[in-house]
Amino acid sequence: MREGRTGPAGCRIFGHMSNSESNNWSDLGRFWTTPNVLSMLRLVLVLPLAWLIITSGPLFWIMIIVVLAIATDYFDGRIARWSNTESEWGKVLDPMADKIGGGMVVAALTIQGSIPVWFLLALATRDIVILVGGGIIRMKTGEIVASMWSGKVAVTAVAITALAALLRADAPVLEFCLWASTILLAYSFLRYMVRFFSILGASGSGADPALPETGSEG
Repeated sequence: MREGRTGPAGCRIFGHMSNSESNNWSDLGRFWTTPNVLSMLRLVLVLPLAWLIITSGPLFWIMIIVVLAIATDYFDGRIARWSNTESEWGKVLDPMADKIGGGMVVAALTIQGSIPVWFLLALATRDIVILVGGGIIRMKTGEIVASMWSGKVAVTAVAITALAALLRADAPVLEFCLWASTILLAYSFLRYMVRFFSILGASGSGADPALPETGSEG
């Protein structure tokens, strides 16, 4: 998980671009770094994982891939800090890998019949709106916004729900996971929307768009 920069109040905020051409992707820093490769590897791993889920493949191999994907998510941000290779690209690739990877796994479980369609639609709608919102902020302000702690909690809840479905948890357990994840997704979505409009409003008024955030972002 990748962390944003630390602001005056000790909270994680998005990075600032360094010149007037900051809307160009070339200004996001080095692309081919070990942390970024780990984030991309997570996207690659989700393809065979989704296929194994849809085809009811061996649980052993499914869990091996899941563990590898979790490892890439754990180490990418830490390696970036240890090796001083944090970049704006990392703030793009890491949450994108989380959203695409989680969405594909939930989609595979929905096709298999383990997770209801409404949950997939709720997850996909939220993630698409957040990605579009991040793109709008990028175009309007030249900023790359970091993931919020509430988003990371929601993604973790979705991962637990997917794991419960993979392990064929009892119906009451799975239903609890589904509704708990939905509530956390809705809460994080509201937080993202508040930040989105606050950043655009501050940008339009010429004020500092950095928002205080309880806890850390990453």
